[in-house]
Amino acid sequence: MTIYSGPVFEMARQQFVTIADHLQIPDDERDRLFYPKRAITVSCPIHRDDGSTVVYQGYRVQHHLTLGPTKGGTRFSRDVDIGEVSALAIWMSWKCALAGLPYGGAKGGITVDPNTLSIRELEALSRRYMQEMIPFVGPHTDIMAPDMGTNEQVMAWFMDTYSVHQGHTVAEIVTGKPVATGGTEGRREATGHGIAYLVERAFERLKMRVSGSKAIVQGYGNVGSVTAQSLHKRGARIVGVSDHTVAYYDPNGIDISMVDEHVARHGVLKGFSEQLKIDPEDLILRDCDVLVPAAIERVITAKNADKLKCRVLAEGANGPTTPDADLILDQRRDEIFLIPDILANAGGVIVSYFEWVQDLQQFFWGEAEVNEKLYGILERAFNQVMNRAERDRVSHRTAAMAIGVEKVRNAKRTRGLFP
Repeated sequence: MTIYSGPVFEMARQQFVTIADHLQIPDDERDRLFYPKRAITVSCPIHRDDGSTVVYQGYRVQHHLTLGPTKGGTRFSRDVDIGEVSALAIWMSWKCALAGLPYGGAKGGITVDPNTLSIRELEALSRRYMQEMIPFVGPHTDIMAPDMGTNEQVMAWFMDTYSVHQGHTVAEIVTGKPVATGGTEGRREATGHGIAYLVERAFERLKMRVSGSKAIVQGYGNVGSVTAQSLHKRGARIVGVSDHTVAYYDPNGIDISMVDEHVARHGVLKGFSEQLKIDPEDLILRDCDVLVPAAIERVITAKNADKLKCRVLAEGANGPTTPDADLILDQRRDEIFLIPDILANAGGVIVSYFEWVQDLQQFFWGEAEVNEKLYGILERAFNQVMNRAERDRVSHRTAAMAIGVEKVRNAKRTRGLFP
């Protein structure tokens, strides 16, 4: 019996089994590598604006602390459960190891639709969640960051709540904070800039140019919007975008600056255009050079993987491709160049690491230096994945995950099992 269940967790488990088989990891080592070290559930009661009291369920999962403190985002979403959070923490472990960061993976969340909360209610819930987590987190134990449904402001509330409890400012307890409260320049844009950088590297290997290429971005949140902007600046034509409200497609290209202005005013894509609307499920099947699924898990499945018409698939979201779909993509390696999620979207945690280091040292860098260091780490990880895939004749996902799992396994074996 296990407390971990659900389709997202099962997907993470299947991926791990595939990698464990590839690395020939003995059965008696697998559970220790895969299952989280710690899973926390808390109740978060708050007073609503109407005077009523509501209790929300919160979670935090810390996968392993072998290489250092755990690190991971906190999402506010009505679909959050312990299985999803656990899977995301596990993926974060392999991501951090692949990037060479001194972290284990973590993830947290509250089961709530943040759009139903007023600003006062959102602050109350954010502070209550951090208050409940204080016994289990710390700058050398577990460092939080933003995720779906949270942002810089929520991180500032987290930091303030923890700092008040400690009696002094502890900026390094969270990353993704506003620059004015100890955040780092370039953090908000890091994931999107990283995806665009890796797309450019993939194009170089394919002897293609980003300039003049066609790109589709599914999920126009922080990651998707910055990716679209960054690709556009590199000369790509953005032919399709979507969020949870609507999808748009125009083979001649969509004016991204106008899209950004609309989203800034209204918060969502809906209402931008009636003429360009298409079925959201159809968007990722349209012809393009670059497809960036940057929304939620499990959008590329066995039902649509053989219909994709992209040359480069850059996974901006965590777990957008199911294991069944992976089998199909593996047969299409010569047609589709995959940049797997634990590589493609690693920019966020890499710059979060920079923020943590700067907070600890109280010595801050400019955005140009942050981006230079970010691209250096992504370049190294990209080359490692490409070399491993060619050496072992495996998919890019298998290569990336094998590197991550191998690093964690070696660290655990070196440290031993206490007592």
